[in-house]
Parts: sequence; C-alpha cells; structure tokens
Amino acid sequence: MSIRDVYIVDAVRTPIGKFGGALSSVRPDDLAAHVVRALMDRTPALDPARLDDVYFGDANGAGEDNRDVARMAVLLAGLPVSVPGVTVNRLCGSGLEAVIQAARAVALGDASIVLAGGVESMSRAPWVLQKPERAFPAGHQQLHSTTLGWRMTNPRMPAEWTVPLGEGAELIADKHAITREQQDAFALASHQKAAAAWAEGRYDGEVVPCAGVDLSRDECVRDNTSMAALAKLKPSFRTDGTGTVTAGNASPLNDGAAALLLVDEEGLKACGREPLARIRASAVTGIEPQLFGLGPVEAVQRALAKAGRTFADLTTFELNEAFAAQSLGCLAEWPELDPAVVNPRGGAIAIGHPLGASGARLAGSVAHQLAAAGSGTGLAALCIGVGQGLALVLER
Repeated sequence: MSIRDVYIVDAVRTPIGKFGGALSSVRPDDLAAHVVRALMDRTPALDPARLDDVYFGDANGAGEDNRDVARMAVLLAGLPVSVPGVTVNRLCGSGLEAVIQAARAVALGDASIVLAGGVESMSRAPWVLQKPERAFPAGHQQLHSTTLGWRMTNPRMPAEWTVPLGEGAELIADKHAITREQQDAFALASHQKAAAAWAEGRYDGEVVPCAGVDLSRDECVRDNTSMAALAKLKPSFRTDGTGTVTAGNASPLNDGAAALLLVDEEGLKACGREPLARIRASAVTGIEPQLFGLGPVEAVQRALAKAGRTFADLTTFELNEAFAAQSLGCLAEWPELDPAVVNPRGGAIAIGHPLGASGARLAGSVAHQLAAAGSGTGLAALCIGVGQGLALVLER
C-alpha cells in the first residue's frame, strides 16, 4: 500500500477572545461551526458532500461542546447530514491531534478530503457535580470547575504528578535556572511580535471574525505592555518569595476555534486551489506529568528525524507558549535551534491559548507562513498537561 501525500489547502481561525470577553457569548459548537463554514465558503469549487470526515479537537467536552462537537459543527454549519464528524481529546494538543489523525486517514487512503480543527470556550466551561456515593445525601455537595487543570483527581495519582500547571512551570524554571526577568522579557516579545503582525496585516488571510461579535483581532494582545508593567505582577503560584510565574508571563484563558482543509491529489483537483503546504511527519511523546512543559523537546526531535530534517532546515516554528518558563525550558534543550524562527508573529502568551483550538491554530499559522514565503520547512508543537508533547512538520 502506498502512502499518499497530504496537502493543507486552507486554514482559518477566529480571533482569540479573552476569558469572559467578546466571544464568551458564543457557544463552542457555534464557534466550531463558524470556522467549518468559513473554510467551505473560501473553497466554492468544493462540493461539501465530498467531505469524507471532520475531525475536531476539544479539551473539555463537559458543557455545550458535549455529544461530539465535531458532528455538531457539521450540522450547525449547514453541511450535508451525510458528512460525519469525530471529536478527539489530547488536552492542549487536541487541535493538532485532530490534524494529525485527519492527515493519517488521507495518507492511508481512508479519506480524500477532510476538515480538521479544534475549539474551546474556557469562558463557558461549566461547573460539574459528581454523583454522590450513596443515594439521597443530606450534606452539601462540591462543584468542580472544568475551565482548566486537575479536578476530581484520582487519589492513586502520586502527589508530585498532580501539581498545578503553574507550579509545573516553576519546576522547569528551577531546572533550567530561568529568571523572572527572562520570563517577562519573553512575554514582552510575544506581545510585541503579535502586535506588529496584526499591524502589518499578517493575520488578515487566516482570521475570520464571527458575525455579530465585535472582535476583529486577538483580544489579549497588549500593544503597550512593558517590562516595568510586567514586573509589577505578583507570582501566581509560589507566594513564598521564590515564585517567578505570573499572569503576565503565562498564557491567558481563552475562547476560539480553528480549522484546516486537508486533501490528497484527487481532493486537490476538486478544490481547484493551490495548497498552502504539505504534511511531512508527526510525533508524540510522554514525560513526567509535573514536567509537562518539556513535553515538546523529544516530540520535536522525533518528528524532525522522521521528516529527514534538522533544526537548521526550519524557516518557522510555532511553539505554543503555555508559560514563558516552559517555552524557555524547551529552547534551552534545543541549543542548535535559531530562536529567531520561533513564533515570529507572536505566541500564546499574547494571542491566547483556547486549549482544544491551539494546535490547529499553530498548524494553520505555519501553513500560511510557508505559503507567504513560497518555500521552506515549518514545525508546530505543543506541551500537553499530564505530561505529553506533540509535533508536526510541514513543508512547501
């Protein structure tokens, strides 16, 4: 059996909204439907009935994104009911996992034309109530927030594995001797690059605002932040004087969706468009849960090896900025990587990190950057809570 080439024809995303912000009034299934519909509208030559499947990543799934949000997006977007949909969950890597699974189906010949993406509304993530151990309890019951992080943790899990995500970032800062000033400088650069990219129109070709919502660009980008402003923020996790991780050098809580159109050679003809990029290789790895932020280190190395590429070949690298400490920790373990190619248009600290959507956003951004350059090799990678790393290599 021959392996087919897989092309990314197009990629879109919503502007990323802040927690409780402009997109908080939009249901996650509607956010997903919006980017699905936008992709189809941008490819008018493609008959929607030709879609073999729709893959969507979603990290939560506990609220309005329940009951297979991919299938709900298909129906809400007005696609034929014959188009199926599947939702996948690899936490922060869910959107990229959806792209990888969709690409694998195309490469193996199980599909010719697929949509893949991700969605998350952290604003609308519900509180959940566990069923009591016995019927008719008389006492109070506890609600658990599903917005972010560990909840209803299995008591058999070792305590060192289940530390808060921010404490995991602090552990990486300890491991690599990363200072507060280095983290703040990294965060400042993220905002500066994102603000410049928006001002220069670099996102115009991929961001599709939602109708009826007053949001045309990423809501968390701070054009005028400074080292002085960032230095005023108190550590969020360690309050004993040793903390370095703050709200300013970590990604915020966000809402948003992203989607890509993936095809084989026959699908490319049906679309009548030139592809943005081609998928070359992917890799996933595991690591100790408390050091989740270093998950991309080995995943990136494996994906590059599979693609027959090295860091020297990269023209762009979208690394998800869950925390500045986490990103800097990864960069410290890739001494041969030129940091100038990393997140040239800003990263998640500025743009935002709507969990299930972020991986699809990164992959789409890499594809658009390669198309704009005309050639090159790109990489998208994320760390994943509970200790995993995921990476995808693209080329043009």
